[in-house]
Amino acid sequence: MPKAMTGPTGLREAVVATARALHRSGLAEGTSGNISIRSGSTRSGSARSGEGFFITPTGVPYESLGAVQIVEVGVEGIVAQAQTHRPSSEWRIHRDIYRCRPEIGAVIHTHSPHATALACCRLGIPPFHYMVARAGSAGIPCAPYATFGTQLLSDHVLGALEGRRACLMANHGVTAVGAGLDQALEVAREVEYLAKIYSLTLQIGRPVLLSAEEMQDVQRRFRTYGQSDTGLRD
Repeated sequence: MPKAMTGPTGLREAVVATARALHRSGLAEGTSGNISIRSGSTRSGSARSGEGFFITPTGVPYESLGAVQIVEVGVEGIVAQAQTHRPSSEWRIHRDIYRCRPEIGAVIHTHSPHATALACCRLGIPPFHYMVARAGSAGIPCAPYATFGTQLLSDHVLGALEGRRACLMANHGVTAVGAGLDQALEVAREVEYLAKIYSLTLQIGRPVLLSAEEMQDVQRRFRTYGQSDTGLRD
C-alpha cells in the first residue's frame, strides 16, 4: 500500500477509486449509495486509528467524482472546515458504525438491484447458501424502514448489523462493512450476488435452508479460508 493511501489525500483517492469500482460493478447508479473510510485507515484496512471519516458527497454522480469532493467528517458528525461539499445524507449511519464497531474501517451503502428488490419486499437473505456466512452470520437481515438520512434509520441499521458485515434496509438498499474498502466492496458484491441467486430460487419454489449447525460449521471453516480476509468466494 503506497504511503499516500494513509494520508487525507490518499484516503480521498481511495474512496473515489472504490466509488468508481462500485459504479462499474452495477451496484450504484447516478448518485445512489455512499462510501466512507475511517480516518487513519488504509484501503485494505491495515490501520484504523482516527476518530473521523472521509465520505462521498451528496448529489454528485460517481463518474464525475473527484478526490477534492470527498468530505471529511468528525466523529461527532461535524464537517471539517473549508470544504465546498456536503456529506452524504446517510452520514449518520457511517458515524454510528465507526463509533460502535472499532474493527470496522470502511462502510459502503448501495442500491444494488437484486438486494434492493428483496429489501422492498422487506425480505432478508436466509441461510439458503453457505456463502451467506461470509456476511458474518447465519443470515442477512432486513432492517426496519425509516426515512433516509434520519437517526432512526441509522439506529435500525446498527441493530441489524450487530455481529454482521451486511444487512438489507427495508425499501431502500444495502449496508456493507469491512476492515477496509477492499473488504467492504467484496461484501457488497457478495450480498448482491446472493440476493440474485435467492431471488431466482424464489421463482422456482422455497429454497431448502441450511441448519444452524451446518452454518456454524461453515463459519468455523471460513476462519482459515482463502489467502486473506478479503477473499470472499471460492
